[in-house]
Amino acid sequence: MVIREYQPKKALNSDFSNKYLNKNIQEIPTMNRQKILITGMSGLIGGIVGRHLDSLGYEIRALNRSQVEGFDTVKADITDLDAIGPAFEGIDTVIHLAAYLGDDELAQIDINITGTYNIFEAAKNAGVKRVIFGSSGATMMAAERHEPFKTMVEGRIEDISDPRPMMNHLTPPHPDRMYGVAKIAGEAMARLFAEHHGSAIVARIGRVRKEDQPANIREASVHFSHRDVAQFFEKCVKAPDNINWDVFYGVSDNFTRFRDIDHPKKMIGYTPQDGIRHWPAK
Repeated sequence: MVIREYQPKKALNSDFSNKYLNKNIQEIPTMNRQKILITGMSGLIGGIVGRHLDSLGYEIRALNRSQVEGFDTVKADITDLDAIGPAFEGIDTVIHLAAYLGDDELAQIDINITGTYNIFEAAKNAGVKRVIFGSSGATMMAAERHEPFKTMVEGRIEDISDPRPMMNHLTPPHPDRMYGVAKIAGEAMARLFAEHHGSAIVARIGRVRKEDQPANIREASVHFSHRDVAQFFEKCVKAPDNINWDVFYGVSDNFTRFRDIDHPKKMIGYTPQDGIRHWPAK
């Protein structure tokens, strides 16, 4: 059963609204407002992205298992293709952020592989023009245990070589658990969608925390600030029509960063505003 609800927007009074959302909403003429569907909008990243894009004047719809306060919400599970279909009606761009993060490998297959297949299938059926797939640095996690990246993950600044080694969109995947494998499968589905149906952008998302600060030295290298998250996905939505397929790393400009941001800067104009410059010695 599909349940669809809408709740009027309430004024945001959090630090997030003051720090990360445009204070001057850019009005887009009603007839020209791009309609964006966001899966997993009740999560941290989905909330940041959805509210930022809403502040820019885009028409936002949530596909979520629970109601997203203040937004048109289709309540359905992404593992049910028939149930999620109505959410895609009239949508221009899909941002797929719903995911299972636990260790149950069967759940990884059911939600992160089958569920992602359903998202692309529903997008195809509805004639969606672009899907932005929320992938993860977990697709490359095993590479962090080996040089040249191990040095940066451990924060051994004095040992970082010059030029600094970088993972980029052409570096082969190297996962270390099923979550990364599932995300690689999702990236392959995105490529297939782009080949036959529309545009697909893969967003390999760094570490985003509610506190907007890394928890340890490893996270300092892959930190992705809230306002950089907002800008990054805005740039993906606004990407030129001639970008049919691409892979972009989403991280802030951290001193020990080893994930490339030059490529998304060149292709979509992503320019991080934040970055971890120093990690205090213990």
